[in-house]
Amino acid sequence: MEWLSAENVVAVGTAVLGIAASAGMVWYERRVPRRKRIGYRVQTDNPIGDDVRSGRVNRRLGLFLEAPGMEDATLVLLRIENDGSQGIDRDDYTSPERHGLTAVFADRTIRGVSVTQPTDTDHLMDHFTAERGFGYEGNTLRIPRVPLNRGDHFKLLVLLSGGDVGREIRLIGGIREGEVHPNRSATPDDKPPLFSRASRLITIMLTVCVMTLAGIVVVRDDSPPPVGCEQGRLKLIGSTAFAPVLREVAAEYAQDCAGAAVEVDVHGSTAGIRELAVAGVAAKGKGAPAVVAFSDGPKPGDLPELRETRVALSVFALVVNDDVGVRNLSTADVRELYQGRVADWSELGGRPVPVHLVSRDANSGTRQVFQRRVLREGEMANSSVDCVGKDYPSAPVTRCELDSTDQVLAEVAELPGAVGYSELNLATRAKGVRVLNLDGDAPSVDAIEHGRSGYPYREIEYAYTYGSPPADSLASSFLTYLSRGNGQSIIRTHGHVPCWTPEGMKLCA
Repeated sequence: MEWLSAENVVAVGTAVLGIAASAGMVWYERRVPRRKRIGYRVQTDNPIGDDVRSGRVNRRLGLFLEAPGMEDATLVLLRIENDGSQGIDRDDYTSPERHGLTAVFADRTIRGVSVTQPTDTDHLMDHFTAERGFGYEGNTLRIPRVPLNRGDHFKLLVLLSGGDVGREIRLIGGIREGEVHPNRSATPDDKPPLFSRASRLITIMLTVCVMTLAGIVVVRDDSPPPVGCEQGRLKLIGSTAFAPVLREVAAEYAQDCAGAAVEVDVHGSTAGIRELAVAGVAAKGKGAPAVVAFSDGPKPGDLPELRETRVALSVFALVVNDDVGVRNLSTADVRELYQGRVADWSELGGRPVPVHLVSRDANSGTRQVFQRRVLREGEMANSSVDCVGKDYPSAPVTRCELDSTDQVLAEVAELPGAVGYSELNLATRAKGVRVLNLDGDAPSVDAIEHGRSGYPYREIEYAYTYGSPPADSLASSFLTYLSRGNGQSIIRTHGHVPCWTPEGMKLCA
């Protein structure tokens, strides 16, 4: 073997690039702006008493000897901090309630709370009032919508009884275009790490793997072609709600597999299934058409030629215009709305604004899921072309139909009193709309995935082919890439649960 061959130069160059990529990850976490983030950590969780719960004998004085129910008192110091690179405003909290976050202390009862703040952030204390939602009940502490500049923090010293130290402490809530997450436990004087232990481990493993791969390539001359890639053209049709996932996965596949061209052309689940069935009939005798149709829910029963692949569990949401003033509806209320029996939002506890129903057309899988899972019947007849005025005066409310999820979200945001429905991830990113709870359950992918929510507006995302595609076809390769390969992470990024994960297999069964 000639050591200065092109293959060896590429191998050494790959190792250098791997090290540079690791250094770039460190630089990125330190310098490049990230999403908005609120971190929390338990700095103290200690018993107060003369028992041995902490491993050594303590002594208590005064109150804890005399007050009933305080024999097993504990003190928790909870630090809440903005550890992202962007400031957080009151409106960034996604909670439908007055308060922004909720702290839950498992198996313990809150007896009192003290708030502390750094000396240079005196303005934070003005937000801890009952009018802004600050308070506690049982094991739940309501934390107001506190604006936090980058690096700001406050601490909550919580007196509890009724449980032992070390029980679970969770902070529940959300941030627009961001996240609420636990940080590692630390002493009060510690600062949060610049990057996580997982990031450091990934960096080390990436460097080792890349250098090992480079060594193998140097030793061996042969370079096998990529596994699972196929060439040709493929068309993806169907669900507009799932379209963002399909576009990103199609781009990733084309980048990973040279010679593959994947086109995304979606017009609704029903329209996609019909188009696939027509293409299959037209291609009989010539092989299966290079088309995959995606549907929010199962196909009609009269199309036995279509073969299904369960791809993901999608969560959908009802959305209302910001000015409606309603944050939760019962499913019974929703059925009354969509049968035209509620003409004004004041009838459901909202502001006195006329109801405008903004629906999807008959080809929409999102609409079919809504009717099947929530309404359990059809919607009232269409009564408006422009969504603003009634086409005939006798109509009980204004109802219009639009062609895509994006159009529905834009119309609901602009039209006072409007209500519509959408895929959840698109709804949470839209401006000017509010996502509604149903029967008190928030549309939470995490809660549904881990079995903590009975939220009804959800459905399996199916991929259909006309017959079973050959194993060496682009359709078969793409579906494997989407459902079991790199596409899984993209599915999760867009707010869906991949069916080929342990949790997803149960939900998609």
